[in-house]
Amino acid sequence: MLYQAYEMQRSMLAGASAMAQWGADMLGDPANPMAYLGGGSVLASALDVFAHAAAPRGKPAFGLTRTLVGGREVAVHEEIVLQKPFGQLKHFRREGVEGGPRLLIVAPMSGHYATLLRGTVERMLTSADVYITDWRDARLVPVADGRFDLDDYIDYLIEFLEVVGPGAHMLAICQPSVPCYAAAALMSADNHPCRPKTLTMMGGPIDTREAPTAVNTVATQRPHAWFEQNVIATVPPPYPGAGRRVYPGFLQLAGFMSMNLGNHMMSHWEMFKHLVRGDGEASDATKAFYEDYRSVCDMTAEFYLQTIEMVFQTHALPTGTMTHRGRAVDPAAITDIGLLAIEGERDDISGLGQTKAALTLATALPDDKKRYFMAEGAGHYGIFNGSRWRETIAPVVEQWMAAHH
Repeated sequence: MLYQAYEMQRSMLAGASAMAQWGADMLGDPANPMAYLGGGSVLASALDVFAHAAAPRGKPAFGLTRTLVGGREVAVHEEIVLQKPFGQLKHFRREGVEGGPRLLIVAPMSGHYATLLRGTVERMLTSADVYITDWRDARLVPVADGRFDLDDYIDYLIEFLEVVGPGAHMLAICQPSVPCYAAAALMSADNHPCRPKTLTMMGGPIDTREAPTAVNTVATQRPHAWFEQNVIATVPPPYPGAGRRVYPGFLQLAGFMSMNLGNHMMSHWEMFKHLVRGDGEASDATKAFYEDYRSVCDMTAEFYLQTIEMVFQTHALPTGTMTHRGRAVDPAAITDIGLLAIEGERDDISGLGQTKAALTLATALPDDKKRYFMAEGAGHYGIFNGSRWRETIAPVVEQWMAAHH
């Protein structure tokens, strides 16, 4: 009933959002005398904020059509180079640009679409040939296409690296740091020619015993069975994935919103004030962020539950008990991949030390192939988006890749 209740609420809010947007447009119309009354602009702004917050959302577009390479503006074309049931490999081809480091950006499968990393891709396009994992909404994958768990995730990463080719670099944002690290260890043990030159992990839960956050508390205060019984739902018709067991994206979003409810309320209050003042540029920036942040997708139940157990409850990777299809994942197998761990000083999702643990686990990797960077003042989203990412953190990633070309 959980999914059905959500769908009913979503339908009602969609109508309310449309009506609110109509009211905001009418009150903001210069041809409408009501727009010049004392409370007209205030009411229009309030309706605009509500309309945006309640509007239904699908999968956003990256919309990256141009970039600057060496001071020259070039066209960017999106290409799908490999398509699989639960995700595809997307390539941002820069027209007329040859060479440059090939970079696979691994987006989280954590309820948001890969477009949440639009700013990450946009910045790296200036210096790299960028690919990204574009994960699919599980509610759109027919049951006939089978399961998708952490083992499958690792298999996808290895196959994606094979398509990108030897000598590529890999950048993991948050959750995929664990499967990316596991893939790097497995490929190193096999002396795989397509193992990455470097692996950069940003705000990743490699060892969640370090500086536990609210995310850790939620994942560990209840037994594994509780999650299976209380947060897993069955996709209803008419979605293509009807019958599939999933962790719904709307629950993930509700959890993240509640963790920082005060900040989100202040963001909307600031957006309201910008609209009242007629500061469209500032309000549009807030709207653009929430367009991506509120666009959510479902995860398969098996992937979500396995992540809860292995990453947060049993700490399988740092304790040496993680396996991939029955085979041990050994971080000591990593001997020639440059590892860069990046953390935000104010990260409330992955606490300080959780990502840095990846460097300690790689016991056979020389020190000159390890680097740690702590971004002062940066929160979780600030390490891969915004001015700190563009001006301070991205150059560190570029220098690391250049040092291991």
